Amino acid sequence: MSRGTKAAKREPLIEMYEAILSLDSLDECMRFFDDLCSITELRAIEQRFQVAKMLSEGHVYSTILEETGASSATISRVNRSLHYGKEGYETVFKRLEEKKGK
Repeated sequence: MSRGTKAAKREPLIEMYEAILSLDSLDECMRFFDDLCSITELRAIEQRFQVAKMLSEGHVYSTILEETGASSATISRVNRSLHYGKEGYETVFKRLEEKKGK
């Protein structure tokens, strides 16, 4: 198997996702991600999440670009995930809304 094929077929590290699910509080989650990711990686993840939220709320690219500083390529990639992804963003946004309603 060539190196490129192996990388494309990599299995997710389930243990990492289980570790995230084991966290009990916002503080624990923030500390874990602070340890796991560099500042640059965290900012990129946070920016993508903010872009996805704004897109799901119906904001236009120019507003999102201005408010988040995200590139048009990032906004486009996130938009593609919202429309053709695995519905991860939708699941999270729905649960956050449900939590606000309680």
